[in-house]
Amino acid sequence: MGKITGFKEFDRKSFNKRPTEERVKDYKEVYVPLSDSNMKQQASRCMDCGTAFCNWGCPLSNVAPDFNDLFYKGQYKKAYERLARTNDFPEFTGRICPALCEAACTLGINRQAVCIREIEQSIIEKAFKEDFIKKDPPKVRTGKNICVVGSGPAGLSVASQLNSVGHEVTVFEKNNKPGGLLRYGIPDFKLEKSIIDRRIDIMEKQGVKFKTGVEVGKDLILEEIFEEFDAIVLTGGCTVPRDLKVEGRELEGVHFAVDYLSQQNKKVCMENFKEKEINAKNKNIVVIGGGDTGSDCIGTAVRQGAKKIHQIEIMPKPSEKRDESSPWPTYPRILKTTTSHEEGGEREWNVLTKTIKGSNGKVEKLICSKVSWNKADNGKFVMKEVENSQYEIKADLILIAMGFLHPKVDGIINELCLKLDDRGNVYTDENGMTSIQGVFSAGDMTTGQSLVVKAIKSGREVAKGVDEYLMGSTFLKG
Repeated sequence: MGKITGFKEFDRKSFNKRPTEERVKDYKEVYVPLSDSNMKQQASRCMDCGTAFCNWGCPLSNVAPDFNDLFYKGQYKKAYERLARTNDFPEFTGRICPALCEAACTLGINRQAVCIREIEQSIIEKAFKEDFIKKDPPKVRTGKNICVVGSGPAGLSVASQLNSVGHEVTVFEKNNKPGGLLRYGIPDFKLEKSIIDRRIDIMEKQGVKFKTGVEVGKDLILEEIFEEFDAIVLTGGCTVPRDLKVEGRELEGVHFAVDYLSQQNKKVCMENFKEKEINAKNKNIVVIGGGDTGSDCIGTAVRQGAKKIHQIEIMPKPSEKRDESSPWPTYPRILKTTTSHEEGGEREWNVLTKTIKGSNGKVEKLICSKVSWNKADNGKFVMKEVENSQYEIKADLILIAMGFLHPKVDGIINELCLKLDDRGNVYTDENGMTSIQGVFSAGDMTTGQSLVVKAIKSGREVAKGVDEYLMGSTFLKG
């Protein structure tokens, strides 16, 4: 390592945040990167530990010590090349990944972990600025045509990998623009959509074809797909949201969080939508669900001018520090306070939603009660409602952010009669192939709701399986 005592000399310094009063007035990214000199100093904190647990913690197996050291030494192109070997889209993960690598950083045992995610973003932004990224298509083509259905992180990863070894790849996307979850699920204040557009432009120059506004199985019949393509990869995601089955769910003003966030993203990029507008301005908002999607709803509602925001979660409040349930180097189940939480809203845990009340067909309030969680003899926790704890929360708009169940089966899954696993996800073998020869699936469609970084990894692995299926062998690493 270039500076073996760096972790002793320098404290962790993450990216700066734009002032709250400034950032809530727009949808631009919250974080402001540090200078190259500051980031080189942060990279010097990587301690060249004998076993790189950060590499183990990262789903993509990024070799962080290598690119940290190269960045510290100012060898920016080599740092990018090392990072790009394992990650197709560092500009995405460097912004929205929960940084499982940092949770596994050896330095994090008794100090603050190396800010690997920020270093990753610094490397890829340097690569774009200095034009390190190859934009030419492969010199040799295999003559094989591949159809990728869905342009989220898994679909983009599949397309990038298969195109790199000379296959002709066409990506079909039912929405007006490619990006899937990245574009329509994640707010611009976490990931500006120009970042996606920049990558799509490069992929097109490299030879990947994108056909948007096309729903395979509806706008394009499956017979045509099977005739034209040598392999099909389904990457439609896990899109069926978990619903709240309580009295009053049908009232006007109760929406799925994903619909709310998707609509706002379309507003930001001036894209038209047919649905009735969902707006939090001057309203009392209740977000049901304590995860990242719920947090994104808070940040969006603040920017829309909400009067008051409540976020409620049925599970207990997490510990503020690691405990026995999540020892190092596993990802810790600790309290997460996002930039959206800093901007406004009240948070409550151990809250059960009992009923939604309203009048004239419109929501007015939420009836809740407190719950406790007790460990049963079998080791599992059992929820119990606390007696006489019922109370109400005023609500003009309720957003359900309780996660997703499985992919949408109506459409291509049913038409192909694909085998599903016991959770309702598309079944695949060890190579990513479904129950139909030549049809593969990757990402959340096969695993259920997961992380962007894991979807990218899944795409890489399935691309390897597709290449081997078509060519008999593969150079892809997966």
